[in-house]
Amino acid sequence: MQLTRPPSPHLRPFLRLLWASVPEGEPQTRTGAREHVLPTGGMHVVFRLSGPPLRLVDDTRDLGGHTVGYAIVGGARAAFYLRDVSVVTRSVGAQLHPGAARLLLGAPEDALSGRHTPLDALWGERQTSEALEQLHATADDPARQLDVFEALLTQRLASVALPRTSPRGLHPAVAASLGQMGRDTPASIATLVARSGYSHRRFIALFRSAIGLAPKEYARVMRFDRVLALAADDPARAWADIALAAGYSDQAHLSREFSALAGLSPQAWRQTGATSPRHVPAVDTAGQIPSRR
Repeated sequence: MQLTRPPSPHLRPFLRLLWASVPEGEPQTRTGAREHVLPTGGMHVVFRLSGPPLRLVDDTRDLGGHTVGYAIVGGARAAFYLRDVSVVTRSVGAQLHPGAARLLLGAPEDALSGRHTPLDALWGERQTSEALEQLHATADDPARQLDVFEALLTQRLASVALPRTSPRGLHPAVAASLGQMGRDTPASIATLVARSGYSHRRFIALFRSAIGLAPKEYARVMRFDRVLALAADDPARAWADIALAAGYSDQAHLSREFSALAGLSPQAWRQTGATSPRHVPAVDTAGQIPSRR
C-alpha cells in the first residue's frame, strides 16, 4: 500500500510530493529480485523503516551490490539504476523541487547528482538517527509517518536562512528556463541560453548547479517522462504514435532513447506489467543483461 499527497502549503515551494509505503500482509522475500528505477530528472529523500538498507547492484548477476543505508538522498539522474528488491520494505520519502537541496540538505544539486548519498553525510549522524527514531515510532500508520516527516523537514527549513530574492534558492534564469522546458513544445537549449542573457557556459553552470543535470540531459529526461505518461495513459497505443506525440523524430529514435534511459526496450518495459511506470522488474535474459548507468 502506498499513500501519496502534496506537501503542506509552506513546504510546496521546496517539495513536489510526499509518499509513504507499507507492505500489505507478511513481509515477502523474493531471492535475487532486482528492479530498474527509471529517472525523473529530480531528487528525492527516503527513510527506510523496515527490512535491509538500500542496496544497489551493477546488474542482475551482481550478488553483492553496494549498501547505502536507511536514510538516503537520491540525486538527479539522466538514466536508470538497479536496486535489490528481494525484501519488501516500509519507507517514507519526498520528491524535491529544483533548488531545494541546498536549503533542506545543505548541498547543491550538482554535488549530489548521479548517485545515492547517505543522509547522515549531510545532516550528521545525530540528526539523522533522531529522525529515523521519530519515524519508527509511527509504526505502520502511513498518514502519521507523513505528518512526522513534514515536521522534520519544516524544522530543518526553519534552521536555515531563506534567500529574500528567491525563497526556493533557484536562480531566476533557471526558474524561467524550467517553465519553458515544461511546455508541450519546449524551447531549444540555444533559445533558453539567448533568453537568459548569460553566456552559454554561464547558463549551463547555473542550470547544472540548481538541477544537478545539464540542460540537454534534463530536457532528454523530460521528453522521456512524456513517453511514460502517454504509454501509461493508453497501454495499447502504438509506439510510433507515442514517439511523434512526445517529440521524437520517429519510433527508432524513441527506442534508442528509451533503451538508454530505462535499460530495456519500450516493448520489454510494457511486457513487464509493472504497476509503476518507473519501477520495473529486471529480467535476466541471456546475452542482454542491463548494466547500471
